[in-house]
Amino acid sequence: MTSPQLLEGEVSARGRRIAVIAARFNDFIVASLLKGALGAWVERGGAASELAVVRVPGAFELPVAARRLAASGRYDALVALGCVIRGDTPHFEYVAGECARGLQLASLETGVPIAFGVLTVDSVEQALERAATSAGNKGGAAMESALEMAGLMARL
Repeated sequence: MTSPQLLEGEVSARGRRIAVIAARFNDFIVASLLKGALGAWVERGGAASELAVVRVPGAFELPVAARRLAASGRYDALVALGCVIRGDTPHFEYVAGECARGLQLASLETGVPIAFGVLTVDSVEQALERAATSAGNKGGAAMESALEMAGLMARL
């Protein structure tokens, strides 16, 4: 019996065109996510000067910027970074839900993978844990996901 054909993307920055869209709101967290994404990019063979970084006001604005970048044809994949911390009002649900929905829609409409590096957490402490510069930084994980998906899309 023969084995099935396995298609996977290589997690490599070499030859890849990636843009990171990062929210400024909760920047004390997002800055660490961005640092993690940049670290993963360089670790996987990319040069910092080859990475595009776009800043937007907050997580709610990530989808429209991502949609424009994805539709430009200039990028193999995108990384969206932000942090939405639950408060005492329903604002969290609106922002987190529409951000996720908008990013997914932008990806599906354009065919460009958009890695979701937006923290949706209950507390600042949870956000700090997920943005830690040690292993487990969600910005770095999102970059690796984007690189893998860019590699996979090139093979499909």
